Amino acid sequence: MTLLEKTSVSPYPLTEDRSMAIRESLRNAIIDRRLAPGTKLSEAEVGALFDVSRTVARAALQMLTFEGLVKTERNRGAFVSNPTPEEARQIFASRRLIEPGIVAAAAERITPKDIARFREQLVEEERYMNERGPAARRAEIKASGDFHLMLASVAGNAILQRFMDELVARSSLVIALYGRSGVSSCGHSEHFAILDLIERGDARRAADLMLHHIDHIEADLDLQPKQGVALKDALATG
Repeated sequence: MTLLEKTSVSPYPLTEDRSMAIRESLRNAIIDRRLAPGTKLSEAEVGALFDVSRTVARAALQMLTFEGLVKTERNRGAFVSNPTPEEARQIFASRRLIEPGIVAAAAERITPKDIARFREQLVEEERYMNERGPAARRAEIKASGDFHLMLASVAGNAILQRFMDELVARSSLVIALYGRSGVSSCGHSEHFAILDLIERGDARRAADLMLHHIDHIEADLDLQPKQGVALKDALATG
């Protein structure tokens, strides 16, 4: 069974619903690194695996291309994105511009029920942090991203929420690709601290901590250029 086969879902009755379902399934597989950067995503294979036409498969891939998770190359087809270090820096620069405003808006709208839901989410995130293995690592990255998406949802701005959905998805791919092993992908204790400040209505300090938090996430990435070696050196046995 191929990686793509593991992502298949039952066909939906409407073409748009089918494309959306395929997009969601492939999106999750990309973020979870079940589909590695650079993997070819042919319309024919996607269509066959999901039992849809190439037109429906193409629409799903176009959605992912718009989100930056898939890149389409002329005469070659679609591939899972392989973000460069510079693209990674731009993603986090964008988050620095957007997320302090989301925090400020969320602080004005958050309810006790929202706070309880956030705390349940943070408990789940902590559980994944205490587990070992690639699956737990992927789940931790997703749970960390979900905290930021929940803030965007509470902020009540649908446009910013869509931006954050894309930024968090692309961040998750970057973290999975460049994150240092053995170190939390996203400062878990800072999530608690940001939530505490929001709950107290201290939007300014919460926004400042969010900026520090994003710096922390990016600092956990290994974005330094790698120095290649000659082929004969790479293959030397000593």
